[in-house]
Amino acid sequence: MDMAEALLMAIKREKMISFKCVEDHKNASLIVSSMISERVIESVIASLESELVEERTAAVGILLRGMEEDGHCRNVIAEKAMLVPVLESFLVVSDVEQFEIVQFLYELVKLSRRSCIERLLRIIKDDGSSGAVAHYWGLLLQLDLLVEPRKMSIYREEAIDALISCLKCDFPRIQLLAAETILALQGRFSASGRSLARAFLLKHARMNKRYRALMRAEQMGNALEDSEDNLEEEKAANEWERKIAYSLASHEFGLLFEALAEGLKSRDLELFSACLISATWLIHMLSFLPDTGVRGAARVCLLRQFISILKSARHTDERVFAMLALRNFMHDPEGMHDVTLHIKDVVKTLRELKKSSVLAYDMLKLLSDGQESSVDMWSHKELVQVDCATNGEVLSIIYHKHLIFSGHSDGTIKVWEGSDRLLHPVNEFREHSKAVTSLAISNSGERLYSGSLDKFIRVWAIRDRDLHCVEVHDTKEQVHNLIVSNTIACFTPQGAGVKLLPWNGNSKLLNPNKHVRSLVQVQGKLYCGCNDSSIQEIDLASGTLATVQSGNKRLLGKASPIYAVQVHDGLLYSGSTSADGGAVKIWSTSNYNLVGSIPSMMEVRSMVISAELIYLGSKVGVVEIWSKEKLTKIGALQIGTNSRVQCMALDADGEILVVEHPMEKSRLGDLLE
Repeated sequence: MDMAEALLMAIKREKMISFKCVEDHKNASLIVSSMISERVIESVIASLESELVEERTAAVGILLRGMEEDGHCRNVIAEKAMLVPVLESFLVVSDVEQFEIVQFLYELVKLSRRSCIERLLRIIKDDGSSGAVAHYWGLLLQLDLLVEPRKMSIYREEAIDALISCLKCDFPRIQLLAAETILALQGRFSASGRSLARAFLLKHARMNKRYRALMRAEQMGNALEDSEDNLEEEKAANEWERKIAYSLASHEFGLLFEALAEGLKSRDLELFSACLISATWLIHMLSFLPDTGVRGAARVCLLRQFISILKSARHTDERVFAMLALRNFMHDPEGMHDVTLHIKDVVKTLRELKKSSVLAYDMLKLLSDGQESSVDMWSHKELVQVDCATNGEVLSIIYHKHLIFSGHSDGTIKVWEGSDRLLHPVNEFREHSKAVTSLAISNSGERLYSGSLDKFIRVWAIRDRDLHCVEVHDTKEQVHNLIVSNTIACFTPQGAGVKLLPWNGNSKLLNPNKHVRSLVQVQGKLYCGCNDSSIQEIDLASGTLATVQSGNKRLLGKASPIYAVQVHDGLLYSGSTSADGGAVKIWSTSNYNLVGSIPSMMEVRSMVISAELIYLGSKVGVVEIWSKEKLTKIGALQIGTNSRVQCMALDADGEILVVEHPMEKSRLGDLLE
């Protein structure tokens, strides 16, 4: 009778399985996959208490394959199985059967609740034979750590030595099993018995969206709730992690890190991944353990490899793990120094990751603080320069996805495509009869709006690299500084005030007593920079006006206009001359208080702001670069000679700067390399 037949008999008769069923595991796995249910499993569990050793071991084999087919059934087995008879069988069965029993016990303790794991481990430890379970190193290590983890133990040393030997052997399958055993020792599992080490490392890296997605994919959404049970489980899991990490990391002064470093060189993707997650987890745990010098040993073994992974890994998760490991190295002055030796490679990737990980942003700030200036973090160089003289001055420019749109003094709108070190025109349109002074993109990204001195606003549908004019609005006024939303357009006319033009209604004039030089709109508020140095805020819903900065009378017979205004992160930036001690002043949009200034000595004619940097275009062909957080100067780009920089644009990632000026040239600068 083979195993499959024995299983059917046990279900049908609800009695013990014949000893001959151990002879054919292959057929058993086939039937197990199709017949797993709580009733079936309970019938097999009952055979674990049989008086016949052969029947117990047969039941162990079936239950082991049941857990391999459907990890969820281990919860039923853990709850209802009597393990003492199985442990008694251990001393009298063959080596093959011993190995299968240990494998069964090892799989059984992969439960999602730490308290259940420790209950089973104590049963195994108290009722089993320590000498026998030493055949399987991961299980032995868990059993041994139920006692005080800092005491010396021959079993623990033997288990870790065996894992290291396997990691260093020449057989990839054995190496992978060892690496996966280390992952399992972290002690967090899904309901199906899969390790959650990857998910929790993403959580520690503050990749919260990715962490939650993985937990839900493993049907562990209930673990995300802040219930009392979950908090207790988390406390128990954290305590176990510290115990096991201390034992692994401190063994022979970090010898395991050397073995994991060898695994990271493997071309086997599964082995590489398991070693990467294991190494990252252990390095992360060093921050919660007493510093015995092991972190330095880990850094010597792994820092260069983590730098390489951060720089060149294809998968975001792998770069995140490298980032997390490097952050833990940076806790020490020596580690901080070693990381800054690779600062350009590190910073480039951190800037890519900062949109999805707060940790990346914090590391950028930490690396910046570690330098006398931020110049080493930012290298700007010209990628390409294009001659636009045939269409006159470039008066407006906007960057949208991979396309650049430019408005010219002869009424032309050009479409450019930029990639790597190339910038080439892909289309041009000339439906305005006079200069195109301003361009704007709709919130949806599907429409381009152009304002012109010909007193028209045109609405263009963006279709790949093509534009189609779908609407024309007669404004009766020259259009400057065009701003659009779903329902209205705002612009400055040739005279005083700001024109408000509803797409389906009559226009009206706002702020009629001021000659407005620059505009910006944020969340229904319009900010006006004026010729007399004043700044007003207009609520577009109510039409009410508030003063941010009062106007000044002429200084020595010369006015100081506000040439540029920008709003970023709740702050209003205004660009003018340096007459009052700083060319740029920074205001709170909530209470209009002056909160800072940029002490540039230039006359600021244009301004763009990224997450970390502020770019100031001058009237003398220079673009200054300032740290947004520290308000310190990082560098300057020489764009032209005595020619004003009247408009600039950044791509969505803040990595590419496009600068236009009256020398009929377009320049594209890389902000990262």
